[in-house]
Amino acid sequence: VQLQASGGGLVQVGGSLRLACTSSISIFSFKRMSWYRQAPGKQREYVADIIADGNTGYVDSVKGRFTISRDNIKNTLFLQMNSLEPEDTAVYYCNAAYGTVVIWGQGTLVTVSS
Repeated sequence: VQLQASGGGLVQVGGSLRLACTSSISIFSFKRMSWYRQAPGKQREYVADIIADGNTGYVDSVKGRFTISRDNIKNTLFLQMNSLEPEDTAVYYCNAAYGTVVIWGQGTLVTVSS
């Protein structure tokens, strides 16, 4: 099982990006899919998740700006990021809970310039 993250890049403050995480298998197999991020010199932190019934959760710092969603046909998890701030600069990682195992994708770098 592999997760492939994409969509990172350089954006100005206030801009938007949409990250994608494509799975090599049906995402119906996953109980939960999540986005995490790791800023330079900091620990990896939770950003958002979506569980099998569609319920979502967000860290307080991104509520109202980020939206997590998934496309079950394309087997892809998304993170729509609006009103980006310099503090959002980080490598973003997706993961998926597959049975008792958590699978991580490679990171995609988001840089927000002021």
